Amino acid sequence: MDSAEAVFEGLQPFLMYTAMVLAVVVTMLGLSYFLGQRIKRQYKETPFESGIISVGSAQFRISVHFYLTAILFIIFDLEVVFLFAWAVAIRESGWPGFIEISVFISILLVALLYLWRIGALDWRTQTQKRELKTLAGPGGVVNKKDFSL
Repeated sequence: MDSAEAVFEGLQPFLMYTAMVLAVVVTMLGLSYFLGQRIKRQYKETPFESGIISVGSAQFRISVHFYLTAILFIIFDLEVVFLFAWAVAIRESGWPGFIEISVFISILLVALLYLWRIGALDWRTQTQKRELKTLAGPGGVVNKKDFSL
């Protein structure tokens, strides 16, 4: 019996905390239900984003270039973690650490140059590039009214 009482005494603060949290949640939900407004308006149940009512379907296609750019951003952004760790331990790492981080940054620059050369950072599709060439007037000026991304 002593061990059961000891377990209950150990759980007593946790059980009291749980009861208090549940009491607060039930009180807040009950007060909002009884004191809340009950106004029925035409657009009350309409979903909106930042106060703007949605127009059109949510099922639309996003260009693959967006995903590619997002993935590239995440990859290059995570490398900052390694640069930060090196910057914190710069005195302890000395010249060998400097050489290692120089190689690391060189590899990142080569990767960035490679992505730039293959066109991974270019947002325009081949069709948009062709349309841009046909819309270019004298001096390379583009009529923006006729061209859309």
